[in-house]
Amino acid sequence: MTTERFNLLAFTGKMKILHLSWIAFFITFAVWFNLAPMLQAIKETFGLTNAQITTLLVLNVALTIPARVIVGGLTDRYGPRLVYSALLIIMSIPCFVFAFAETYTQLAIARFALGAIGAGFVVGIRMVSEWFPHNELGTAEGIYGGWGNFGSAAAAFTLPTLALIFGGDDGWRWAVAVTGLMSFVMGFIYYSNTSDTPKGSTYYKPKQSGAMEITSKNDFFFLIIMKVPMYIALAVLAWRLSPARVDMISQMSTNLIYLGLVLLFIYELSLVWKVNKKVFTETMPTAQQFSFKQVAVLCILYFATFGSELAVVSMLPLFFADTFELTPVLAGMLASGYAFMNLMSRPGGGWISDRYGRRRTLLILTAGLAVGYLLMSTVNSSWPLVLAVLAVMACSFFVQAGEGAVFAVVPLIKRSQTGQIAGMTGAYGNVGAVVYLLIYSMVPPSTFFLVIAGTAVVGFGALLMLDEPTGEIAEVDEHGKVTLIPVS
Repeated sequence: MTTERFNLLAFTGKMKILHLSWIAFFITFAVWFNLAPMLQAIKETFGLTNAQITTLLVLNVALTIPARVIVGGLTDRYGPRLVYSALLIIMSIPCFVFAFAETYTQLAIARFALGAIGAGFVVGIRMVSEWFPHNELGTAEGIYGGWGNFGSAAAAFTLPTLALIFGGDDGWRWAVAVTGLMSFVMGFIYYSNTSDTPKGSTYYKPKQSGAMEITSKNDFFFLIIMKVPMYIALAVLAWRLSPARVDMISQMSTNLIYLGLVLLFIYELSLVWKVNKKVFTETMPTAQQFSFKQVAVLCILYFATFGSELAVVSMLPLFFADTFELTPVLAGMLASGYAFMNLMSRPGGGWISDRYGRRRTLLILTAGLAVGYLLMSTVNSSWPLVLAVLAVMACSFFVQAGEGAVFAVVPLIKRSQTGQIAGMTGAYGNVGAVVYLLIYSMVPPSTFFLVIAGTAVVGFGALLMLDEPTGEIAEVDEHGKVTLIPVS
């Protein structure tokens, strides 16, 4: 860890790492979300049906859930410098394929592959945790997450204009290709200008790869239980493409996907057993133990925070347009305020966590999250538009500050597995989005907001079981030397 002052205007040492990391994350989100602002132009170019558009939107998030878990494990094993650089470079390829696709099949395959770039977020979490001390970690992770997450809003605002500048029917293609070029170039910049740790520091890795290492028998079964919702979410995505919904894939294909998910789950169970079977015959030294309960609580909280953000951002423009009879353009502009709050809210949540404690901050923000969505459930056409916008902005603060506070805790559980913990927590955010959007398709908006408020209450209850990170984390290097890393 470096001891230099926290100065956002600096571009040396740990601040250089922070700035390069959030820029890399910003670009991954710009690439991941370059579909929505170009959707109308793509629809006209290919003559797509509404069902085909829905399919593209579903495919855009389908791979992110497993990718975050896999990339998190690769990060712990090979280091964030290599993994982030490789991800940026490799993911530029499907971005270019999407930009210059000639058929709908090419569009769909490229969009499915691009879902993996959403895993970039978890790589930077490990990188930032290596460079910042525990008392600055929440702030640094919040800046990384909040400023990087703004890449989706930046894409929505700039890509349509960029397409107009390029002009013609293919303007959207060149606009999308620009994001791919940014990703490709940033991959080389990141590799050339970063290192996994400050000079002289050790990069701790898990002893085995393939699955998260846990330290007790109970946690072995707890880990397996927490894997199940991720597979259910993937099955729901397949169901949304089946004849039961948009009829984009046959029932036989749907059943094959279900079978594949079952087989994949069984394979993952075998990896969990291979890595962790020792907990049934050996006792881990007390200093090296950690409670998987901490990870599970953070997963539940990220389900409610980032999951609801993804879902609400998707439906908010239509909600404003229908409720207040606004034009699509004006409704979209007002709804964008929800995403804009990321620039301040997520760093704010991390900063509060650094100053006032991890658990206390999360309790306050989760309570605010529940109240915020409860308030949004009462918004209707009788409300003054200004008050409705203020209610949305207030709610978004608690949502995004909560996200920042969650990832202020993630690196303080087990340093050598920060990538995997971040990957699983991040995946639960996508699981939340799938669940919330499914609910949104079945109930009116007021009930939708009430459901989110209810899950926030569940998250508050789970938080009561979270232990405040204190003391030190024991990590073992490749030579067997044990080092104690302070977390408070």
